Amino acid sequence: MQQIINFILRYKNFLLYLVLLAISLALTIQSHSYHQSKFFNSSNWLTGNVYKTTSNITTYFGLGEENKKLVEENKRLRTILFNQKTKDTITIDTTNIHYKVIASQVIKNSYGLPRNYITINKGSKHGVEPDMGVITDHGILGIIENTSKNFATVQSILNTRSRINAKIKNTNHYGSLVWNQKDFNTVQLTDIERLVPVKIGDTVVTGASSSIFPENIPIGTIKSFDLINTQNAYSIDIKLFNDMSSIKSIYVIDNIQREEIKQLEAKTYNDPQ
Repeated sequence: MQQIINFILRYKNFLLYLVLLAISLALTIQSHSYHQSKFFNSSNWLTGNVYKTTSNITTYFGLGEENKKLVEENKRLRTILFNQKTKDTITIDTTNIHYKVIASQVIKNSYGLPRNYITINKGSKHGVEPDMGVITDHGILGIIENTSKNFATVQSILNTRSRINAKIKNTNHYGSLVWNQKDFNTVQLTDIERLVPVKIGDTVVTGASSSIFPENIPIGTIKSFDLINTQNAYSIDIKLFNDMSSIKSIYVIDNIQREEIKQLEAKTYNDPQ
């Protein structure tokens, strides 16, 4: 208390000045409409900016939750997309679902090795199993190779062991998607016959021969092409839609009819007849 009294006595002249200044300002504002208008406008500006700043801070700290909501919404929309029968379909017949979508996040990503793998934060307890396809908002990423209870590893398309059925969009010309290790944003499409009209800028998508990916999932665009040694087929460089060095949110695709297809094919190929 004594310190407060000492402070007032030490700065009494300055404090008196502030009190008199406040009284004079109050009297001026009350007696002049112009000054009153300016005061309230300034007050509104200050209050508005305080609210705006507070709102921005609140929004920033709420981004994580909003991102989760967006991922879940994307998962729902992709489930609809992969299962729709026509372009006009906007609902799913739950008795006729072929694909399920599991949202996940990347926790480790390699892209500079001959055999690159990606680790995600969903595993067997979430329904993730080997040989499921993995995509992002922009295109395909790879195929699930191994799982634990809570995690899974993805064989990246940037892997010398990776071979994925792909085609030039809006055609029936299919080939194999491989990687020559030269550029982590470029893969190669092989086995496209020389008679096929190929143009730089054409879009490449997943083919219909895969039981892992739905047809027409984006991959990238044709960057360049050349005839290989046999002169009968092209080697085509594909610039990926994904930036393979910056992957975060992903979606695992579960073809729930895949096991039935595999059993039927095994029975057919192993038939002694």
